[in-house]
Amino acid sequence: PPLRRTTFFTGQPKLMSITSKPLSTNLLLLAILYLLGTSSFAASNPFDDASAAYQRGDYVEAIKLFRQLAAQGHQWAQRRLGLIYAEGKGVPQDHQEAVKWYRLAAAQGNTPAQYSLGLAYEKGQGVPQDYQEAVKWYRITAAQEDEWAQTRLGSLSAEGKGVPQDYQEAIKWYRLAAAQGYAPAEYSLALAYEKGQGVGQDYHEAMKWYRLAAAHGTEFAPVNLGVMYAKGRGVRQDFVRAYMWFTVASAAWSGDSRA
Repeated sequence: PPLRRTTFFTGQPKLMSITSKPLSTNLLLLAILYLLGTSSFAASNPFDDASAAYQRGDYVEAIKLFRQLAAQGHQWAQRRLGLIYAEGKGVPQDHQEAVKWYRLAAAQGNTPAQYSLGLAYEKGQGVPQDYQEAVKWYRITAAQEDEWAQTRLGSLSAEGKGVPQDYQEAIKWYRLAAAQGYAPAEYSLALAYEKGQGVGQDYHEAMKWYRLAAAHGTEFAPVNLGVMYAKGRGVRQDFVRAYMWFTVASAAWSGDSRA
């Protein structure tokens, strides 16, 4: 028998027996994809559950879930347990326990845990203070382009802790971190240019870096900008601008963001 025809408002003949079958197949495929998608999103993620519990202040549940994951070798859960013990939230503060978890995560190449180990050795928290060991862990972390570790290496090089004092080496690390927009590194670079440590003294360059650091939220940078304007270093002396920057600094310290 001939195929049945029907006419839509366009006036063009359509073959219903041809078009309806692909349409129904497409709808079925879409329904299957939708169900698969929603089921995968609905699937429970234990680490996310633990993080959510921690965020809402349910530390008992969070620690329980993090411990379960950490026992299975989950490096991010191990690192989070380290932070929890270091901060003493939901558990008595215990830096030695924190270091234990940092080590487990760091052994798996977890960059934040490696940084935390470096910080523990630098401050002597949970381990005897050991600047050389701190430098070792910071170098491992900095090699992975971690701007926090790069900045700490700069500071230790400038202070001669764990390494011979070397302002030029400090500048190298500050630049690497500052290139990533890390405000403390930008501030350290500004100080270096203002004082002429590791670089030629250059107030104009110091102003540039102080401005960047202030724009990125470093609370001390506005004070330095105020001083630079008050003394006319790298800029024309301007007490009005100096006052403005001192006001910005005061507002930042008091928590008033309206300035």
